[in-house]
Amino acid sequence: MDLTYTDTDEAFRGQVRAWLEVAVAQHGAPPPPGDWPARRAYDTAWQRKLHDAGYAGLHWPEAFGGRGLPVSQQLVYLEEYARANAPYISVNFVGMMHAGPTLIAEGTDEQRAFHLPRILAGQDVWCQGFSEPEAGSDLASLRTRAVREGDEYIVNGQKIWSTRAHVADFCELLVRTDADAPKHKGITWLILDMHQPGVEVRPMRTIDGESHFCEVFLTDARVPVSNRVGAENDGWRVTNVTLRFERGTAFAQHIITLRSQIRRLVNIAQGTPTEAGCAWDDISLRKTVGRLVANVEALWRMTQMGIAEAERTGLPARSGSAVKLRYSELTQEIADLTLRTIGRPALAGATSIASEAARDYLWSLQYTIAAGTSQIQRNLVAERILGMPR
Repeated sequence: MDLTYTDTDEAFRGQVRAWLEVAVAQHGAPPPPGDWPARRAYDTAWQRKLHDAGYAGLHWPEAFGGRGLPVSQQLVYLEEYARANAPYISVNFVGMMHAGPTLIAEGTDEQRAFHLPRILAGQDVWCQGFSEPEAGSDLASLRTRAVREGDEYIVNGQKIWSTRAHVADFCELLVRTDADAPKHKGITWLILDMHQPGVEVRPMRTIDGESHFCEVFLTDARVPVSNRVGAENDGWRVTNVTLRFERGTAFAQHIITLRSQIRRLVNIAQGTPTEAGCAWDDISLRKTVGRLVANVEALWRMTQMGIAEAERTGLPARSGSAVKLRYSELTQEIADLTLRTIGRPALAGATSIASEAARDYLWSLQYTIAAGTSQIQRNLVAERILGMPR
């Protein structure tokens, strides 16, 4: 693919940059960690601003409320978004990055007409109900049951690691609808209304002191058959569409922000005194940072290629597993190096920068597990990209 930008792309860059410079400053800083109602309000208000300004769903087809912009302008937008340090979409992530795209690819006209405008405008927040206590990496072993009664499914079971479920309106839910079928064949993808009897959400406190993740307990929860995405028992195929979005194009914003994380690392090193001057004077540190920069740029090029392929085919690229794998490792490497550069003050949270670096390090530990463990990603790379046998 041609990775150069045209005059039209650069003109679009100017528009995006000018809008972000004003809008980001006006929106202000996010609420303190742990205040999830405030975080939902902050994130959905930002999503509404993006929508009203025409910057929500740039990659979505115009028929579904997006702008259908060419891939080059989507990439320009992501670069400028990171440059402006604009708010992370946070509670809108699942809806924007994989529930919405999955509905575009697999949903009915009625499902698209109702949900897509509400996702784009920040009216509804989505979470994911895939993993279970005994079905994480082996997702197809899930046991949450859905029994059809007339025009409804009655759902019973438990989900875990459901990010931001405590502020969600809907859930992309995987259930078993045929207990006698092979485990990959009896699964169905449903849209669950989180605001109903029989849905209990319990936040989980994580190592960084936050409660990003939740357990979800389902007791006779009801899902209309009209909320099924794809055919009954065809949920594993639909799930793989969702996961390829999650592991591929959905991480584009995260990957481009690695540049700013490295810039922060360099600033910290230049401002950290040592006996010989400052931490940045250490040639081994500079060599490591140079290697990280090269890796980030290579990963961004892979992401650009994946987004271009997704635009061409309508489905995320198979390279998504490789991108997700390397992104997870790079995030941990950058966070670890930042913490080691700060040194002991990071352990004590002596400054706001030190506290933030410590939280980032602790949060980075989950990346090689979330959205499919690194071991699973390596299997997918071997089988689906390299063509190796199982």
